[in-house]
Amino acid sequence: MHIILVSNRLATAKSISLGTRHLLLGTALLTAIVVGLSSSMFYLVFRHAVEIKLPLVQQLLLSAQEQQTENAKEFMRENLNAMAVRLGQMQAQLMRLDALGERLSALAGIKPQEFRMSEPPGRGGALPTSIPAQDLSMNELTGQLDALSRHMENRYDYMGILENRLFDARVKKKLMPTVRPVDVDWNASSFGWRIDPITGQNALHEGIDFLVDTGTPVHAAAGGLVVVAQFHPQYGHMIDIDHGNDFTTRYAHNSKLLLKPGDLVQRGAIIAESGSTGRSTGPHVHFEVRYKGVAQNPNRFLQVSAATIKAR
Repeated sequence: MHIILVSNRLATAKSISLGTRHLLLGTALLTAIVVGLSSSMFYLVFRHAVEIKLPLVQQLLLSAQEQQTENAKEFMRENLNAMAVRLGQMQAQLMRLDALGERLSALAGIKPQEFRMSEPPGRGGALPTSIPAQDLSMNELTGQLDALSRHMENRYDYMGILENRLFDARVKKKLMPTVRPVDVDWNASSFGWRIDPITGQNALHEGIDFLVDTGTPVHAAAGGLVVVAQFHPQYGHMIDIDHGNDFTTRYAHNSKLLLKPGDLVQRGAIIAESGSTGRSTGPHVHFEVRYKGVAQNPNRFLQVSAATIKAR
């Protein structure tokens, strides 16, 4: 590029030649001047705005800070709400476990206070000096709560199964004829072959006879349903009780019956008054235990009750 300079002060015109190098240097210089002026103007304007505290700049800064603070609070609130929900669920599960534990203790014959279920267990131990302790993150804490909640649900299911089995065993025990029909310590005639007191022949005695006075209260040996309550030529006034599981008991020679067929009877309840009706030589209670209709030795069941009382 050639530039020709013409001036009144110059006697002749002068010519200047500019190459690519000169153009690049000029462009760079011009750019530097523009950038410098822009930076200076921005600095002056920003400094001036801060010094005089323009309402718009201050409002923008405060709004940004408030929005950031509100977002942090909202995040913490959501996490706290989620943890509170999990805590409430675990507290409900713990109450269910405590109640189930008390029922299991009662079924097993153990006092609930022996387990101290309402008190936290004692734990402790020294912190290792070689490995420093670490704080749990929010995600780790949530994971621990979820895992603990699942374990509590599993424990509740297992304990529920155990409760059902214990309850079934207790019900079956209550339905077993192990209570003496009358409050005496010995019987006048045992189960098995004997000399019949009326005919003098050798005959099978299918129960045991308790010698008592007329009018003595007769108790149910176990809970069940009255299926027979009537007069029989041989047994006199008798009551048959069905205890389930193919077990029945019979109480014969009574003077008075206090129940009728279809009545539910509890273990140990008074069902009749003793007497000497039917084929009998005197006041007593004839007591039978039958399994699937076959007579069993009542002493086998009554001895179980006596052994339990002695063990206690």
